Amino acid sequence: MQGIASGMAFYQDNPQGSPGTLGAKREGTDITNGMVIIQKENGPIQFDIQAGAYSFPTLAASIPSASRSTSEFGALPVAYLKIVPSSNFSVEIGQLPTLIGVEDGFTYQNINIERGLLWDMEPIISRGIQFNASAGPLSASLSLNDGYFSNRYNVMSGSLSYAINGSNTLGLYADGALGKSRTTSNDSAYSSYGNESQIYGVDYEYSSGPWVIEPYFQYMHTPKSTHLGIPHAFDNYGGALLADYSFTQTISLGARAEYLEVGGKTGEGLNAIAS
Repeated sequence: MQGIASGMAFYQDNPQGSPGTLGAKREGTDITNGMVIIQKENGPIQFDIQAGAYSFPTLAASIPSASRSTSEFGALPVAYLKIVPSSNFSVEIGQLPTLIGVEDGFTYQNINIERGLLWDMEPIISRGIQFNASAGPLSASLSLNDGYFSNRYNVMSGSLSYAINGSNTLGLYADGALGKSRTTSNDSAYSSYGNESQIYGVDYEYSSGPWVIEPYFQYMHTPKSTHLGIPHAFDNYGGALLADYSFTQTISLGARAEYLEVGGKTGEGLNAIAS
């Protein structure tokens, strides 16, 4: 068992939030993680449970409060059973972190406190089943899940990585729906546009000494959908460069450069994010 406690303080000169919300303030503080993690990481039957409060501060978006973010996936955002019949194969079942993208869901897992523009297009957590396999420098995962928390298990996600050597790794990932998406859902995290979309990405990681450098490129296609009210297909694409330099084992400096091209016709509400 372990715990994560973290917070943030901020100042912003162009608040985007609705009146009365944290994002409407010029300066403020909030919890970013207050979580308990219970894991079993050995033997043929393993599990991972993460419970508590969390926040998803994101570039170009209103700063959310921990209470608002926690309502998206509940106080038990990650909970899954892992079956490990051999050292190079496993199956995970439950509420799982996404395979899509470079940045993870929670702030303590990432180089930067605020996640980026590309992250904002991706699913964060999905319910489903995931198969993992490895052979030498290759590792792969394939998941059948509910995408953007739709509670309809018709999304396929996959990732493939190749460890070139101890410092360099190349990765690919993809995600797409196998059927129609729900128009509405009781889950606040659900994005119908996202579930209807396809995402493809390639990433590269260099890690040596105090340096971690991760460039990646991502493309997202959202098709025309009459039942979702999407009058035209549109595409979003972009690239990011994440970097981190560790001064000591406990102190590091993170940075990012990012670009996103937004698709869609003016006035139709088709945005960079899938919601």
